[in-house]
Amino acid sequence: MTEAARAAATAPLQDVPLDSDGVPHGQPVLDRLVALLDLERIEENIFRGVSPAESPVRVFGGQVAGQALVAAGRTVPPERRVHSLHSYFIRGGDPTIPIVYEVDRIRDGRSFTTRRVVAVQRGKAIFSLSASFQLDEPGLDHQEPMPAVPEPESLPTYAQAAAGYLDKVGMARLPRPIDVRYVTEPPWRAREGGPAEARSQVWMRADGKLPDDDLLHVCVLAYASDMTLLDSVLVRHGVYWGTDKVLGASLDHAMWFHRRFRADEWFLYDCASPSASGARGLATGRFFSADGQLVATVVQEGLLRVLD
Repeated sequence: MTEAARAAATAPLQDVPLDSDGVPHGQPVLDRLVALLDLERIEENIFRGVSPAESPVRVFGGQVAGQALVAAGRTVPPERRVHSLHSYFIRGGDPTIPIVYEVDRIRDGRSFTTRRVVAVQRGKAIFSLSASFQLDEPGLDHQEPMPAVPEPESLPTYAQAAAGYLDKVGMARLPRPIDVRYVTEPPWRAREGGPAEARSQVWMRADGKLPDDDLLHVCVLAYASDMTLLDSVLVRHGVYWGTDKVLGASLDHAMWFHRRFRADEWFLYDCASPSASGARGLATGRFFSADGQLVATVVQEGLLRVLD
């Protein structure tokens, strides 16, 4: 990441397309996400990333996961594609200072490569990730079918779905590099009807065109995977961030990548919650491409404290 790229990644957005609710979206916002994922190499196995000017109080979990995966991938031959990652969120990140990513080259085998990454701020670990990469190989092939859902263009935009709730919904006022369309009732509306089925379904895609870089598309998907996953826990209990007194944070995050995809084309994120207990909720997610291919699976546990 050059000085110019770092400035582009952190500068406030100006003169960009605005959604119907006045929130920046579209290609310029996506380009800034791409710049955020273009880490600066400090040493052979050390990288540095930054956060956007408009950030939550803590660094967004999808951002640090995506950046850590970029750091790991920069030390792996391009013909080896990531097939899984396992990570822990250790401390809340500070979006006002850079994040240093330290890569440990665990193993380079004939077919598989393993990397471990620790994200550090102020000398302390805030996030750790282990990722495995593999050469393409032929083998058995099957998958679960994609759920029957409406087409994404037939559904309201995020701005339309959040109308009347913008001051209450968690990240509704932040720039939107990802186009999100809710298939199920948005959780801030579903809560008005009380507890519901523990499922959240959304169509997603990068809101613009991405370069032809397999690792970048995977990292954008990792970024997006943290956006709505815990909705499937909260919606079952009729509560939601901002509209209720809910304190929460991602504890861990695991992903398996099954097939190639483009993150700038529509994919369905089908999420469910099998269990919640001990102030923790477990959520699982499946990513399907628009043509029905199962491209990734996600599991996350989150800390969820309902104070009211």
